Amino acid sequence: MIETKRMEISEAKECDICKIIEIESRPDTRDFLWIGTYDEHLSEIDDPNHRLLVFRYKHHEDIMGYALIRLNFQSEIFELRRIALIEKGKGYGKESMMALFKYAFEDLKMNRLWLDVYPDNVIGIKLYESLGMHKDGVLRQNYKAERGYLDQIIYSMLKKEYFKI
Repeated sequence: MIETKRMEISEAKECDICKIIEIESRPDTRDFLWIGTYDEHLSEIDDPNHRLLVFRYKHHEDIMGYALIRLNFQSEIFELRRIALIEKGKGYGKESMMALFKYAFEDLKMNRLWLDVYPDNVIGIKLYESLGMHKDGVLRQNYKAERGYLDQIIYSMLKKEYFKI
């Protein structure tokens, strides 16, 4: 579906769900995103308003990450609900995000891509800001987790901004 220099990104299949849950559950990932159940991921695969994508290495077919997207076709909004990668600090995050920007704005013709991130996800925040995403604001204590009430920072990019970078 989407090809980058080092990855192939495609829609997940049911056989990919266990690997997705494994990635969500990793100690370096689990505090920064919500962990879905098998049945929830299966329903996301079947829902036309969601895209559950898996990222695979080009040199072998192992899954190295995933993303969950919710689409609002009427308002042309691409919500990046989750993204997680196994390897950190090697540029896969930037490569993945650039591919998702292209998919959202060029392939799907969306007007806005947005996401939320917890304030302690400094790696994610640094990435989103380096890509020129706009910090829209903070939803204070918007999510209750095991570690307490968490703020969510909203970042977005508009189609017109994407075509300027």
